[in-house]
Amino acid sequence: MRPETFLEKFDLIADAPSAVEKMRELVLRLAVQGKLVDQDHAEISALDCIRAANKPLIEIILDESVQTPYGWAALPLGCVIASNTGGGTPSKQNPGYWNGLIPWASVKDIQSEKFLNETIDSITEAGLQNSSSNLIPPNRLIVVTRMGLGKLAINSIPVAINQDLRAIEPTRALDLDFAYLLFKSLKMVGSGVTVKGITVDKLHAMPILLPPLAEQKRIVAKVDELMALCDRLEQQQKDREAKHAALTRASLTRFSEAPTPENLNLLFHPSYTTTPAELRKTILTLAVQGKLVPQDPNDESAQKIITKVEILRPDAVDDSVNNNDGPWSLPSSWSWVRLGKIAMIKHGYAFSSASFTSVPTPYVLTTPGNFYESGGFRDRGDNTKYFKGEVPHSFVFDAGDLIIPMTEQAAGLLGSPAFIPDDGKTYLQNQRLGKLDFYSNEILPSYVFCFFNDEFFRSELARTCTGMKVRHTSPKRVLNVPFALPPIAEQKRIVAKVDELMKLVDQLEEQLTTARSTAENLLNALLADLTSQKAD
Repeated sequence: MRPETFLEKFDLIADAPSAVEKMRELVLRLAVQGKLVDQDHAEISALDCIRAANKPLIEIILDESVQTPYGWAALPLGCVIASNTGGGTPSKQNPGYWNGLIPWASVKDIQSEKFLNETIDSITEAGLQNSSSNLIPPNRLIVVTRMGLGKLAINSIPVAINQDLRAIEPTRALDLDFAYLLFKSLKMVGSGVTVKGITVDKLHAMPILLPPLAEQKRIVAKVDELMALCDRLEQQQKDREAKHAALTRASLTRFSEAPTPENLNLLFHPSYTTTPAELRKTILTLAVQGKLVPQDPNDESAQKIITKVEILRPDAVDDSVNNNDGPWSLPSSWSWVRLGKIAMIKHGYAFSSASFTSVPTPYVLTTPGNFYESGGFRDRGDNTKYFKGEVPHSFVFDAGDLIIPMTEQAAGLLGSPAFIPDDGKTYLQNQRLGKLDFYSNEILPSYVFCFFNDEFFRSELARTCTGMKVRHTSPKRVLNVPFALPPIAEQKRIVAKVDELMKLVDQLEEQLTTARSTAENLLNALLADLTSQKAD
C-alpha cells in the first residue's frame, strides 16, 4: 500500500460515509494481519523473540492451525504479557484519601488520545495504601475492561488506577507501541447482567498474530505515517466542508429571495452541504411566510374569507390575532387568525382493543403508525391493525380527509398531517387522531397540510403539549395555534409551487443518494484492493 493511493483516490471517495474513519480501520487491520509492510526473512522470528523474552503470564502455546505471514506466530495474548495489574477506588467517605499528589485514573480519563498524561482525580498516599488501587509505573497499557470495554491508553506518568482498568506490561517480545495497535484491533466481548466486562482469563486467552519484534517497529512507523496522512485528509475535509457551508448559506439566501427551480438546483451543487431535509424545511417556511410566490393585487384578501366565515359561523373561535402581533410579518393581503376561527377538529373514538385483529377485515384502524414524521400517510403493511367489532359510522374516515395525530408515540409525529388515501379501504378514526373540517371552501386543505408541516406549527404543539411518558395535545390547543392565511388564489399558487419544488428535491435527492452510493462502492473496492496486497 502506497500513501499516495489515498491521495489519488480520496476525491472520488470523500463523499462516502465515514471515508477517513474507514481508512483508519483499514490501516489498523492491515497492520495486525501482516499486510502493511513486507516480511524480512533475515529478521529473528516472533517465536524466537518470545523464547528470548522475560517470562509471560501463561504458558506459550502456538496455534499451528492458523496460517501466518513469514516469521509470525499465532498464540494467546497472555503469552506476551509480563504482568496484568488491577486497581481500586479509595473510600469516598474519607476526604483524607482524595485530592492528593497521586494521579488516579478511571474510565473517564481514557479517551481517544494515545497517551495518558494527566487525570481528572487524584488521591493521597493514604488513599493508595488503604485501597486496592495500585500505582502503575509509566509505559504500561491502561486497558478498560468494563464500563467502556476496550478503550486504552499508554500512561506517560505514574498513575493509580481504579477497578475498571487493568495495567498491561508486555514482555520484551512485544513492542509497546505495537501492543497499543494490537489491543485497538481486538474485538473484546463483555459479559455480565448490568455491566459488561471481560475477565483476566478471557483477555489472556484472546488469539493474536505476533510479528517479529523488528517488523513490529516497522509496522508502527508505517502506521504512524498513514495515520498522519489520514489526519491531513480529515483536515482537508473539514476545510472543504467549512467553505461549502459558506457557499451553501449564500445559495440558500439566494433561493429564499428567488425560490426558482434554477436556484434550487444550485443548492445541490456537489460542493455544497445542504441536505434535502433542510431544503424541504426552507420551501415550507417560505410558503407559509408569503415568500414562495408573488402576491397578486387582484386577489381577494384573506380578511374577506374571515368575514365570510364569521357570517356563516358566528360561534367560531373569535380570539383573533393582530397582524402586527403575529409570529412573523405577512404580506398585506394575508391575515393572522387562530386555527379555530376557520376550522374545527373532531376527536377520534376509543375502539375496543379486544376487537383488534391482524386478520384482514373491511375496517382498517388508523393509528400514529400510519403517519410519516415529515407528513403523509403510510401503509403499515404486515403491521396493519384491523377492527372486527361494531363500527360507529361517524368515526369512519372519507378519502381525502386531513388528519393529524395528537399524541407523540414516536418522536416527531405530534401534529404530522396526512390525507386519508383513496385506495378502496375503509379507515377508522381511532382515539388521539384529529380530523380537520373547515368552515369555508376557500381554505385549501393542501395549503393547511403545508402549514402543519412547517416547523412553527410543530413547535407550537410541542410547546403546549402535556404528558410525561407520552406527550399529547388536544383539539383546543391545536385550534389555538396562530395560522397564516393567504387569499384562496395565492393558496393555490403556493400549493402548486410547493409540489413543483418538492418533486425537484425528490429527484435531486435521488441523484445525491446515487452519487454517495457510487463513492461508497469505490471506497469499498479500494479497501478490498488494498487489503488483498502488501505494501509496494
